Parts: sequence; structure tokens; C-alpha cells
Amino acid sequence: MKAVINVVLALCACVLAYVCFLSIRGPIKFEEEKKFRDRVVIARLIDIRKAQQEYRMLHKQQYTASFDTLIDFVKNARIPFVAKEGVLTDKQLEDGLTERKAMAMIERAKKTGKWDEVKKNGLENFKRDTLWVAVRDTVFPKNFNADSLRYVPFGNGAQFEMATKSDTTKSGAPIYLLEAKTPYTVYLDGLDKQEIINLIDIQQKLGKYPGLMMGSIEAPNNNAGNWE
Repeated sequence: MKAVINVVLALCACVLAYVCFLSIRGPIKFEEEKKFRDRVVIARLIDIRKAQQEYRMLHKQQYTASFDTLIDFVKNARIPFVAKEGVLTDKQLEDGLTERKAMAMIERAKKTGKWDEVKKNGLENFKRDTLWVAVRDTVFPKNFNADSLRYVPFGNGAQFEMATKSDTTKSGAPIYLLEAKTPYTVYLDGLDKQEIINLIDIQQKLGKYPGLMMGSIEAPNNNAGNWE
């Protein structure tokens, strides 16, 4: 009888040890998976930021709130790229020569056919040519899938929330704001529900967005991510 009791006690001890292990391992496993998913979602938000920064260069500093428009821009738009040949020497810079002045001399020479000024200033091999290159081939890696920009990784087809806003500074200067975000409930779906609830509760008590967000339409932040 005593032997049976000892066996039962040993089994109970093993069960308790296993339960304790799970109670510790569960949060650790959740945090590991969360960090992995965070990295992938952050990478996508950074891609959105890159695309929007290029977009605004050709659209009077304004962003777009439409993924259709942004994706079409990445697929088909071209942006200016300045090909440079030659640099100004320290002596040329000390003499007050700038790249703008140098190019003005060269443009005048092209129109008039008189190259004395260019030669006098040692600009025979100084060139600045503007080329128009595809956004997709310049800003993003080879075989980049522009259509993926709208979708939240691990979100089962869910899309990022994206918004823009036009505002003015106290001096009256226009400012354009951008925001792209996704909540924890979307990209952490499938993980421990109680851990997600706890995570959201902590963020809300701190007055922070319960998820990952790039930029803000509430206040200018230079399109920083809340992970930075």
C-alpha cells in the first residue's frame, strides 16, 4: 500500500512539474513568436514608408491614402536620378564655385558653343545628368512584389490601415501627415489569446497604440515607427 502511495505521489509531482514548465514556457514561446512576427510586419511598414517617400517627391509633398494608387506608383512610376561624373576640388570650392554654378556655366556653353569659361574653371570633365529610373528597380530589391504592400503578414488577408492628413504649422506652412498601422489582434492571431489581451492592456494603460504603427496623423513625427 505504501509503495502505491509513493508511486501516486511521484506521478503527482511529475504532473505539477510539467504544469509549472508549461506556465513558464508558454509566455517565453509567445514572446519568441511575437518578436519574429514583429520583424516581418515592421519590414512591410518600412516598405510602405519607402514607397510613400518616393511618391511625395513627385506629388507636391503629399502622400496617398490609397493602396491602389501607391501600388500602381511602385509598379509603373519613374523617379529622377542624377548621374554624377567629376567632383569640385577644394580650390574650386574656395573660389566660390558650386555645383549649381558649374552646371549653369556648362549649360551656357552648350547653348552658345563657347567653352572658354568652362575650360577656365576646369570643368571639362564635370557632368550632371538627370536620368529617369523605375521606382521598383531603384528603391526595392529585385523581384519585389508591389501587390504585397497592402497586406499584413500573418493577417490572413487583412490589410494595413493607412491614412493621410493635410495640416498647417503655427506659421501657416502646410504639412502633410501619413500613418500606416495594424493592431496586435490582426498579426498575432493564432497565438495565446490571454497573452494578446495582456499585451493590449499594457499598451492602453501606457496610452500607446496596441500594435505596430508607422507615422501619425495626430502629430508630425517624420514617419517614425513606434518600434523605433
